Amino acid sequence: MVVNVWLPEADREMSSRGPVGSLFKSRDAPSFFGSSYFGPQAAAKVIQAPAPELSVGIYGKAEASSAHSFRDEGGPFSQIWDLLGLLPRKRSTVDRLTECFLQELNWAIDAVHPASFRANYESFWSRKFGFDDLATVDLRWLALLFIVLAYGVLLDCPKPQNQEIQREVHDTSLRFYWAARRAIVIAPTFYGESTDLVRAGVLVTRYLIYSRRVPESWLTTSFAMRMAQAQGIHIDGERWRLSRKETETRRRLWSHLYVLDKTIALALGRPFAIVDQQCLVQQATNVWLDDLDDQTAESVPEQPIAEPTLSICNRLAHQLAIIVGKVQEECFGLYPVSYETVLSLDAEISGWESSLPSFFRLENPDRSKDDSLPFLRWNRLHLHSLYHFARVTLHRPFLLRQSITNRYQHSHDVCIASACADLDMRLKYFSQPLTDRLKWTLGPHHLFNSALVLGIIAVRDPSSRRSQAILEDLTAYCELQRRDSWLNEFALAEVKIVELCIKKAKHPQQPHDSAPLHPARAPQSSNYTAGVHASAAVVEEARPLGVPASAEPSSQLNLAVPPSTALGPASWDDPAFFFPEASDLLQWEQVLDSIMQDQVAE
Repeated sequence: MVVNVWLPEADREMSSRGPVGSLFKSRDAPSFFGSSYFGPQAAAKVIQAPAPELSVGIYGKAEASSAHSFRDEGGPFSQIWDLLGLLPRKRSTVDRLTECFLQELNWAIDAVHPASFRANYESFWSRKFGFDDLATVDLRWLALLFIVLAYGVLLDCPKPQNQEIQREVHDTSLRFYWAARRAIVIAPTFYGESTDLVRAGVLVTRYLIYSRRVPESWLTTSFAMRMAQAQGIHIDGERWRLSRKETETRRRLWSHLYVLDKTIALALGRPFAIVDQQCLVQQATNVWLDDLDDQTAESVPEQPIAEPTLSICNRLAHQLAIIVGKVQEECFGLYPVSYETVLSLDAEISGWESSLPSFFRLENPDRSKDDSLPFLRWNRLHLHSLYHFARVTLHRPFLLRQSITNRYQHSHDVCIASACADLDMRLKYFSQPLTDRLKWTLGPHHLFNSALVLGIIAVRDPSSRRSQAILEDLTAYCELQRRDSWLNEFALAEVKIVELCIKKAKHPQQPHDSAPLHPARAPQSSNYTAGVHASAAVVEEARPLGVPASAEPSSQLNLAVPPSTALGPASWDDPAFFFPEASDLLQWEQVLDSIMQDQVAE
């Protein structure tokens, strides 16, 4: 079949606006090529001739009528056969798990379009069973089904009766998760990219964040972003002359990727993948068109801010993620940053906070619509947590910085206040069932850097009244974490770090003459956060904590080399310093010993 140019009627208008590239139809999917591309499709377009048929991958090399290709253990279709074998034997089980996801979680996180998902679901189960129909299985949608099942298993048993049941639920969920990962990798061999693959990639990334495996999520969100770019989602749908409904859907999907990319990069101290200068996407508008047909959706007016839709949270999170990207680029890059830059970015974050609508305000939000619009409650928690994550991360390098004129007092106060507020949210988190937790914590802001910031303050100044309040709250936090039925090995490693802070603060003594703290290695984990209540005394007694002038960061370039070749130790207040791996207790002990040595030196 000859492949035609996708949406040729838009070419003249798009060229007048600037060369953004073209969408061609390839392997049952739109395929984006930029203006530098000049392959057979682009050449055919220039001479106004039919485009040549492109390769359809392995899909076209094995006919569905050939049973041998399915039985061949090394053949491509054997992968589909293996994946189908991972589904539950009874359809009723799959029905229950998928409905559990759609009813309990999907409406709060905007993961899939329920109507189209159910239509594909019915089509999948109505197929013939056997070798002849195996080639009709859409692996792109199957990947989405598997990750939905991974969540569904967790949601189906939010309060396991004992540890054995919890372990069984967790293992079953992991099997579906790994099946989704396999399907995502294999699918492009048979088909072009699709929005189902992108949605599956987003859900896989969020699943890893829930599991505290944040370094892996940095990889999966990049993969999902590439699949989105391959479909031209980084170019606004209006440029492609798409329907309004599809344009809004693509905008929201791109925003999900954008927020994950920028926040995960900042949390890990790794480069982000999305370059703003190469994207032309407008933010989602306050309108919900998913339940309408294309013709009706064209005439629906945008709603006022007083009548929020699920798109509002998406839009606000995207706006904050833009600032988060600036924080990563300007404050945690390869070169020293001025404190004026930090204050300027903090002003942008504060401006974002002041622009929040009344139902999302940080202080005394309007909750009158929570009953009629249940997603507002969880979106509010999500945005508040993201806000505190951004401020704590921005000001953390200046938390212990010394200044005779109290120059860094603002960073100290802001960092402490946001850490306390964030930990207060975490305390309430432990009282929530898993079905509620997943509605607002599936982002890299749900880490444990707030607990660590407060723990390090207690280590730095263990005798103050403020530190005693911190220690009480951190102790309660650790107890709640250990009693949590969903505690895994990654969360347990975080608890041990916080407990190490408590131990160091309660038994302050001059640390041993251990080897100096090496520069932070390429982090395998993020600035994790988890929560506990912090009393008002913590904020009331906020005051600057000094460090010796020798602790001022030297060239940040020194931190880019391995520890064995670095010219000097990394200090806590160095912007290039990121938290070590949570499981590396020895490295953490060196971090805390270094801070205690600074205290003794004073």
